[in-house]
Amino acid sequence: MSNISSNLKYLRKKKGLTQQQFADLMEIKRASVGAYEEDRAEPKYELLKKIAEFYDLSMDELANDEIDDKWKPTPKSNASNLRVLSVTVDSNDRENIELVPVKASAGYLNGYADPEYVSELPKFSLPMFNQGTFRAFEIKGDSMLPLASGSLIISEYVENWHDIKPGQTYIVVSSNDGVVYKRIGQKFKEDKGLKLVSDNKTYEPYWVPASEILEVWKAKAFVSTELPEPNAEPTLEALSTMMAQMQKTINSVVDKN
Repeated sequence: MSNISSNLKYLRKKKGLTQQQFADLMEIKRASVGAYEEDRAEPKYELLKKIAEFYDLSMDELANDEIDDKWKPTPKSNASNLRVLSVTVDSNDRENIELVPVKASAGYLNGYADPEYVSELPKFSLPMFNQGTFRAFEIKGDSMLPLASGSLIISEYVENWHDIKPGQTYIVVSSNDGVVYKRIGQKFKEDKGLKLVSDNKTYEPYWVPASEILEVWKAKAFVSTELPEPNAEPTLEALSTMMAQMQKTINSVVDKN
C-alpha cells in the first residue's frame, strides 16, 4: 500500500511549508496538494519524480517508506536511489533518444550527468519508443556475437538496479570498464555488484563492483548494417541426431501404450 499521502503531509510540515507554498514550488494548484495529502488522488509520475528530487529522496522511498521522525534515508549508494539523469526533449516536449557513438564513450563517463554534454550528443526518435527514457549506444568488439561490432543498442534507463533480470542483456556504464553491452549472470548484489556474461564464450564472465557502476540501461532493440545470413542447410550429422531423437520419442510413446 502506498504511503504517498502521509509522507507528503509529513515532509511538507517538516519543511515548514503551507499547502499553498508547496503548491507554488511544485507549480500545481493548492487543491491538488490537499487531495494528495488526504489520499483522494495520487501525483502523476513526473510530479512524483519532481517531489522526490525536492526532498532528496528516491521515488521508492517517497511512495513506500513510512517517513516519520524515526525514519532514516537509504544510503546514497543503494541501487534503488534516484540518480541524476540528463535528457533532452524535442519541440513537442518529448524525450529524444540520444546516441553515444564509440568515439564518444570515453567522454560519456565524465559527461553522462552533464546536461550540456548530453545536449550535444546526436539525437533521434522512434515511434515505438515514446514512453520512457531511452538512449542508444554503439558497441564494439566480438564479445556479444552474433551481434556485430558497430551495432547500435537502443536501451531503456533502469533506475532501480534490483529490477535487473538475469539472462537479459543490458548496457552497463562503469568507471573502470566504460560502456559495455553484456548479459547479466546474476541478480544485482549490494556487496558484489553485477556479474556480466558475454555471449561469445571465449570471454570469461566477470563482476563489476556496485561502487563502480554509473548507469544501467536495459536493451530493447538493435540497429545493424550487417543483415543476417540465411540459415545453413542441416548437415548429415544434424539430420541423424534429429532422426535419433524422433525415434526415441516414438519408442517412449509406444512403451507407454
